[in-house]
Amino acid sequence: MTAGPLVVLVGPMGVGKSTVGALVAERLGCAYRDTDDDIVAEQGRTIADIFVDDGEPVFRALERDAVGRALAGHDGVLALGGGSILDEDTRALLAGHRVAYLSMEVEEAVQRTGLNAARPLLAVNPRRQWRELMEARRHLYTEVASAVVPTDGRTPEEVAQAVLDALELKEA
Repeated sequence: MTAGPLVVLVGPMGVGKSTVGALVAERLGCAYRDTDDDIVAEQGRTIADIFVDDGEPVFRALERDAVGRALAGHDGVLALGGGSILDEDTRALLAGHRVAYLSMEVEEAVQRTGLNAARPLLAVNPRRQWRELMEARRHLYTEVASAVVPTDGRTPEEVAQAVLDALELKEA
């Protein structure tokens, strides 16, 4: 394994990366960091506002930079934004890291998020758009993953334990 985070979490929006990441970090006795939070703090506005004001390409560039900085400078648990794996350089940077792909089916996504309009990529026909996003991204999540952890029907605590088990990490 290369230096950097103990665990990197990837997966679609609404899968619970932030909640599970904080639980995993607590169990490992380390810090938690989310690259979406980094972008919001750096830009002083929401991700939805960045999408609307500047467009997806600008957001993806900000995301790529945030992920690169976090992979180089964070040694705890790191959660990446749902679309971060679209970038080829980001996928290359993830090689050698312990990456858990938190997977979820569309019905679970509907229950968890309501597929609401606050998510800029799901503003019109969210159910169909979520399916299309997953069809386009699933193989990329799998490509970067050391382990795939299904989240359907599980509590955040159960998912956190499954991540630790799948990556063979012991609690602090």
